[in-house]
Amino acid sequence: MIKKVTLVFSCLFLFVFATCQEKTTKNVNESHKFTNALVNETSPYLLQHAHNPVNWRSWSPEALKEAEVKNKLVLISIGYSSCHWCHVMEEETFEDEKVAKVMNENFINIKVDREERPDVDQVYMTAVQLINGNGGWPLNVITLPNGKPLYGGTYHTKEQWTEVLTKISDMYNKDPKKAAEYSDMVAEGIAEVNLIQPSNDFESLTSDVVNSSVAKWKLEWDSDFGGELGQQKFMLPSNLNFLLDYAELTDDKEAKIHVENTLDKILLGGIYDHIAGGFFRYSTDNKWKVPHFEKMLYDNAQAIELYSKAYKIFKKPAYKNAVMQTISFLQREMKDANGGYHAAIDADSEGEEGKFYVWKIEVLKSILKNDFELFASYYNINTAAEWEEGNFVLHKSEVDDVFIKQNNLSIKELDEIKNNWNEPLLNARNERVRPRSDDKIITSWNALLINGLVNAYEAFGEKEHLKMATSILEFIKKNSFNDGDLVHTFKKGSQRKEGFLEDYAFLVDATLSLYGTTMITEYLELAQKLNASAIEKYSDAETGMFKYNEGEELIAKIIKTDDGVLPSPNAEMAHNLFKLGHLVYNTDMMKKSKSMLSSMLPSITDSAPSYSKWNALLLNTAYPFYEIAVVGNNAEVLLQQLQVKNIPNVLLVGSSEKSNLPLFEGRFAKDDTLIYVCQNTTCKLPVATVEEALQQLANF
Repeated sequence: MIKKVTLVFSCLFLFVFATCQEKTTKNVNESHKFTNALVNETSPYLLQHAHNPVNWRSWSPEALKEAEVKNKLVLISIGYSSCHWCHVMEEETFEDEKVAKVMNENFINIKVDREERPDVDQVYMTAVQLINGNGGWPLNVITLPNGKPLYGGTYHTKEQWTEVLTKISDMYNKDPKKAAEYSDMVAEGIAEVNLIQPSNDFESLTSDVVNSSVAKWKLEWDSDFGGELGQQKFMLPSNLNFLLDYAELTDDKEAKIHVENTLDKILLGGIYDHIAGGFFRYSTDNKWKVPHFEKMLYDNAQAIELYSKAYKIFKKPAYKNAVMQTISFLQREMKDANGGYHAAIDADSEGEEGKFYVWKIEVLKSILKNDFELFASYYNINTAAEWEEGNFVLHKSEVDDVFIKQNNLSIKELDEIKNNWNEPLLNARNERVRPRSDDKIITSWNALLINGLVNAYEAFGEKEHLKMATSILEFIKKNSFNDGDLVHTFKKGSQRKEGFLEDYAFLVDATLSLYGTTMITEYLELAQKLNASAIEKYSDAETGMFKYNEGEELIAKIIKTDDGVLPSPNAEMAHNLFKLGHLVYNTDMMKKSKSMLSSMLPSITDSAPSYSKWNALLLNTAYPFYEIAVVGNNAEVLLQQLQVKNIPNVLLVGSSEKSNLPLFEGRFAKDDTLIYVCQNTTCKLPVATVEEALQQLANF
């Protein structure tokens, strides 16, 4: 079906679109000649288009109904506030009155913030990938009044866009039957992509599958600069998290070296903000040097978790520093005044990508004065490393251990020197025009941050991190529920009511993490309640998986199983069922988790980098999985001593009071604290020290 759709489309439309255009600067003081329905929205991305001459409206079933009544094609344009090329197309194309006239006369025009409506984005991204083989943002789709796609593309110049609009409109008017046949074919292709064959082949859930998938994956690793081979690089924390546990469980030294090298190279590169902390979205080159300058909450949340976990293993000060600096950045620049954390910071300021973050030599010299030469050596400020137009992206060539030897410094001295650099540079940078911030508070992304902060607390023991995690949950409980249902995005005045599978799945995982760390049973109870709601709302009998959204508003259902920059919500649900099943000894939950995993074995084998969250669950299933229960008045102290270590394939819980949970029932002793190491309901004799428990685990 995919090949058929692509071939048919190729016969209908043969357009080649450029991806380069000079940047323009928008006059922020201009008066508004036009105002459309988006002025009533709260999404920063939609509001950016509220004064286009295009008659935009937000996504709604009513818009499609109007298209049917008027027999008009629908133009769906999807993007997000920190997307550079979305801004370019808006300024060049959607602000042009002649283009707007063509759009308004011939189309019902819908603008979608992909972060508010990820379900709409996923359906039409799938369509564009079927049609063109790839996709991106801005995502521009032309559909029939029923929402089925006729055309899909990404960035277009004004001239290209006008040509597309004219040709598609003419084709539809001249031969509506052919258009309908083609759009049906694309819709069928989208449905096929979301088909999963249910399976209960539990005997195939073996370590051989894990090992063979990783062996195939190794061929794609960049042994020099880390990550995957390719011209662009994303951090993809789910992949590195899985490989860390895989390396520990299997003693795979090659995998462990690869992860360590990747983590080191990321921190050397410009993808990490060396002055303020935090990670940019991805690297535009294979050396992590020049980033695409968006800062997304989900990247930074997952990076905190990843580097905290890696610190437990490698004990590298650079990893701890990255976590601390990134948390400080989030507190300073992305935290909402009322709690919760904003979605993103734009790549652009004053119409230029990265302008806020890059440096010219004369500016650095004026700020750093006598310190410039050492700074230039540390951050590669030299002619060969110039980015463009005399600008430099700060990045390093070597780890600090090498630099201090070359410059006869101690670690303490280098840290002091860097602090002396960073303060005036950060002050100078803060005087610049700041990039726009998208102040939506997205439930699923904030749940990821809860997990990151919990992991930071476990690794470094700073109670402030745990306090931050619990305050995010309190914010979500107060603001992100509507009549008992989770809402995907919150912003004061917003009318958004949609919630999605990822919101439930990620928040269940976050509340389970809080329970495991704090022993507070209210978090476990909330996790159970949210999990039950997710099962009720999103279960899909046909595939044995969970649908991404409720209802049948879209042209195809979405069964999101692969990882991207976010973990697969179905994989997260399977993990949650696995953990809850072990916590409450619910064999139905554990069986459901294994059944979902069994369905994904072909994908895991064929494309491990896109299914790491499933592979992580396969580790839990194919290798021995243990429960460690700490019970007694001193449980918190012993639990923290265990949490500071990275112990794969272990469910770690504690209780300092009597409990009816299976792992604690009948085990509380008022004057004693004991550790129980168990597997498959079989436990070793209880011990009193962490060292004894770890020895039992090693010899189980």
